Amino acid sequence: MRRKKSLSDDHENHERWLVSYADFITLLFAFFVVMYAISSVNEGKYRVLSDSLVSAFKNTQTQSGGKPVIVVQGTPVQPPAPLPVPAITPEQRQEEEKKAKTKQQMKTVAGDITKVLQPLITEGKVKLIETSRGVTIEINDSILFPPGQAKLQTISVTALGALAQVLASSDFPVTIEGHTDNTPIATAQYPSNWELSAVRATTVLRLFNDAGVSAERLTAIGYGETRPLETNTTPDGRSRNRRVSILIDSNRPEEGKDITD
Repeated sequence: MRRKKSLSDDHENHERWLVSYADFITLLFAFFVVMYAISSVNEGKYRVLSDSLVSAFKNTQTQSGGKPVIVVQGTPVQPPAPLPVPAITPEQRQEEEKKAKTKQQMKTVAGDITKVLQPLITEGKVKLIETSRGVTIEINDSILFPPGQAKLQTISVTALGALAQVLASSDFPVTIEGHTDNTPIATAQYPSNWELSAVRATTVLRLFNDAGVSAERLTAIGYGETRPLETNTTPDGRSRNRRVSILIDSNRPEEGKDITD
């Protein structure tokens, strides 16, 4: 006798495709994971590996900055070519030689001044100071002038005469500056420290000129009490401020040019 088919046998399974679809999605996900892992390789390590491989197979060396220099086997590495040095023009060379000559002349003058004024330098009455302009000689007024006067003492005439002989043998401009302390002075001859300092500077200028230093090289300036070296509140400070400064200038004056034309 023929057996009847059950209803479950007649029902066809239409959802089997979901299994294949799920497998496909899983594989696709795995593929993207692998691709992402490959793309996130450390760039620094990758560059190091790449440079090492290039150096091994092509005999190269790497300079600072990552630029390779090709090395021929058996020959030394050639250093980078030096930057070209700008050529010195004849005018620049002449100017450099002139500066060197002036510096040597100033050094000679300073040495000669030190010799003739050595006793006063040892006593602390005279100081030699090297400046950007040349050499400055600071002479304390205690060996130059009596208080409140502008007439040179005998000992100072001898010292300044020896100094003038050194200056006469050179051609540097000479500026003589007179300085006082802040003690007021009001006499018929010197109404203020301005006049006293100016006359003292002029007195030294006239001695230099009489000793052979040309007048064109000489300048006298009176500063009064306006440029103190130390405080005027102590006797030592006021004594230090009363001085005559003699500047031997290495910068010779240049000819002027009329800018109104």
